[in-house]
Amino acid sequence: MIIDNLKKLKSGTDIRGVAVEADAPVNLTDEAVDVICRAFATWLGKKYNKNRFKIAIGNDSRISAQRIKDAAANAFLDCGCDVVYTGLSSTPSMFILLKQSDFNCGASVMITASHMPFDRNGLKFFTPDGGLDGKDVYEILKLAESGELITSNTRGSYTEKSFMDKYSAILVEKVESACGKLPLKGKKIIVDAGNGAGGFFAEKVLKPLGADTDGSQFLEPDGNFPNHIPNPEDKSAIKSISKATVKHKADLGIIFDTDVDRAACVGPDGEEINRDSLIALISGILLKEKAGTVVTDSVTSDGLAEFITAHGGKHLRYMRGYKNVIDKCKELNENGEYSPLAIETSGHAAFKENYYLDDGAYLIVKILISLAQQAKKGESLLSVISDLKKPVEEAEVRLTFSKKSENFKSEGASVIENLKKTALTDPALTLAPDNYEGVRISLENGWLLVRMSVHDPVMPINFASDVQGGNKKNAQLLYNLLSGYEFLDLQNLENFLTL
Repeated sequence: MIIDNLKKLKSGTDIRGVAVEADAPVNLTDEAVDVICRAFATWLGKKYNKNRFKIAIGNDSRISAQRIKDAAANAFLDCGCDVVYTGLSSTPSMFILLKQSDFNCGASVMITASHMPFDRNGLKFFTPDGGLDGKDVYEILKLAESGELITSNTRGSYTEKSFMDKYSAILVEKVESACGKLPLKGKKIIVDAGNGAGGFFAEKVLKPLGADTDGSQFLEPDGNFPNHIPNPEDKSAIKSISKATVKHKADLGIIFDTDVDRAACVGPDGEEINRDSLIALISGILLKEKAGTVVTDSVTSDGLAEFITAHGGKHLRYMRGYKNVIDKCKELNENGEYSPLAIETSGHAAFKENYYLDDGAYLIVKILISLAQQAKKGESLLSVISDLKKPVEEAEVRLTFSKKSENFKSEGASVIENLKKTALTDPALTLAPDNYEGVRISLENGWLLVRMSVHDPVMPINFASDVQGGNKKNAQLLYNLLSGYEFLDLQNLENFLTL
């Protein structure tokens, strides 16, 4: 298998591909999994100067998980590595187990494709230092292409041992250490796991803390995802947990993505606590503990920045991509600037206190601690964000490139640079000073952000306005600025203006 074929499976810091024949041919084949896992074992040997490792393998609920697990385990065993299969697991738990002496594993692999459709799957790699970077994954693919892979005359051992009970107990202890025993007694809190791996949270975390979880839904693992997409950003998913929260008169509704590295929640009235609201909530909680810098992605609102500042913190609006915000948070702390949180609007949240690991369950645990503490004071959880100023309108429009496009990356970069120059001379436009991605422009009644997708020929545009109809007004202004570029397809922007 040549490197060009394998490179198509690289998705940021993960391996992802088609694992079940549906709308596209399978490219995450047994052969691909085999050679990539052998390359990972080889990469580990080079990095740590060892020939034999104990590697844990876990998976979410996808229907291709068993096939891929068998291929991965066989590859590691052939390399002389010992394998511990943890069964149904969350992605964060596959890192946390590397910190446990009773597992004594030197690396782990999670079989998941996060919120992607049922026919997709992938591999995510961990060492005790954390999740692999994109450059590490590329090095593994280069090793796979080279054919210079580790071999062994002695086949490794295979055992099965779940970690989820212990992982759940760690989360429970975190809440109890802050709030005492049964701090959620008298509270109804329901979970929507979307038939992914997050069903454990209701039975093994909330109930031991005293919560009533009746009304929780889609806890059973089912890789066909028959009820809704397991994605906290998906409108149908949020609508589902919102409806259930109101129906069952719950104090809080919680929703996870398939592998539980992301989460969101809804209040008693069904109002979603997502995106800016979620970032504000967890920022407010952390800033009460200690002032510091909150790192977010580029599409957060001006109201969020004002909220963080008002609560004694500093807001650094950085680039999209959860590894980007996490790495920036690490960098700040290493340079002596305290930063407790890196969080994307997608729901990826990583805490300094938790190994900079994006863990949806840990995010919710921090919120549960606040819920219990606020209840003791006779206050609601949402009172933490009562002063958050929210945009009246928010929208995203994704532009594509026309048939006349020759190099979308350079063309997109030229559009962004020209918009920056225009913003410097047009009195109606103000270039945002804290911009790390694309071009963010402040306007009379809101703002817009034009950026390039990391991998695809797509130019996402985010709008926010403080007045009704402001987004369309600003979209029309942008349309006029972009109409001269023949390589841009403005159809989606035209559709937005005519809605």
